[in-house]
Amino acid sequence: MPDTTPRPINLFDMKAQQALIRPEIDRRIAAILDSGAFINGPDVAELEAMLAGFSGAKHAVGVSSGTDALQIAMMAEGIGRGDAVFLPAFTYTATAEVPLVLGATPVFVDVAEDSFNIDLGDLKRRIALVKAEGRLRPRAVVGVDLFGRPADWPAIQEICRAEGMFALDDAAQAFGASLDGKRLGQWADAAALSFYPTKTLGCYGDGGAILTNDGDRAELYRSLRTHGEGKTRYAVERTGMNGRLDTIQAAILLCKLPLLEQELKNRARIAGWYAERLRGHVAVPGEQDGATSAWGLYSVLLPDAGRRERVQAAMKERGVPSAIYYPKPLHHQPAYAGAHAEGLRQAPPLPVSEALCGRILALPMHPYLDEAQVARVCEALIAGL
Repeated sequence: MPDTTPRPINLFDMKAQQALIRPEIDRRIAAILDSGAFINGPDVAELEAMLAGFSGAKHAVGVSSGTDALQIAMMAEGIGRGDAVFLPAFTYTATAEVPLVLGATPVFVDVAEDSFNIDLGDLKRRIALVKAEGRLRPRAVVGVDLFGRPADWPAIQEICRAEGMFALDDAAQAFGASLDGKRLGQWADAAALSFYPTKTLGCYGDGGAILTNDGDRAELYRSLRTHGEGKTRYAVERTGMNGRLDTIQAAILLCKLPLLEQELKNRARIAGWYAERLRGHVAVPGEQDGATSAWGLYSVLLPDAGRRERVQAAMKERGVPSAIYYPKPLHHQPAYAGAHAEGLRQAPPLPVSEALCGRILALPMHPYLDEAQVARVCEALIAGL
């Protein structure tokens, strides 16, 4: 008798992808073991060239994580004490912790409910308030392409140019997304990527990269990732860090990158299935004019936290996973309470970020979901309503 047991549903599924490329992974790792080129081996330079080619950016610099990508990019600008770094209140902690590590002050900005990305009107208001208070220098805006949906980069760049600020794209969840026909990595002054295993392009450990069109910045990033080295190993020209990308992780990414174009198409098709089945039951992500999402995550909005709790319980009972990204806005996190108070003495509220945390729910999203699995996810969610 044929096995008719439904395929299990995973929030993320790396094994399905690995089955397609395991021989090539084994071959590349074996070659590195034989060569002993574990740090900055030739696979790193090969990957950097492929990342630049895929994104359209002129330069790609491999680093040890997405967090280190953010930090190196800010270090290169000399961002530190007395500087205000504007970023969304509704995002992952890494976006906010880096300015604090460097001595700068994160200023939390509300997000738009329809995109989950930084609210441009609120950004302008908080820049004006910081300038009026006169204690901090507006130095940078970190836009986050949350869940794979591009932020409004033409508008962010215009604001940054008018204010003389650095525009940094936290594209950790969005590698492969595009805006007006240009992939992320070409829009901001620099873009930080994460290769955490669950990302659209993920390795089997930590890894990241910085994309930029500025050759001087790229050269500085390469120095900063390797303890501030100059032309030779022991010519230390500046204070840097140990932020190199391991050769083995670069090799794994080289095996995965050729799959990404098709996987992005798969993600878009899966997002379409979700929208078709769930529209009218919950708030689903809308289309963005001129933008193509990478669909790093697929998140819907429930009416309230109580309804979300019931839905999650119903889904779990049917063997369908879900997750909450994010249960608390950054300005409510204990680690950032002091920074939030310091950023603006009379800070306006952040109502959208706070409301989203009580309503957001992420559904399974990876390139190897089939339509029957998506139907089961949707049926379980609707049953919980």
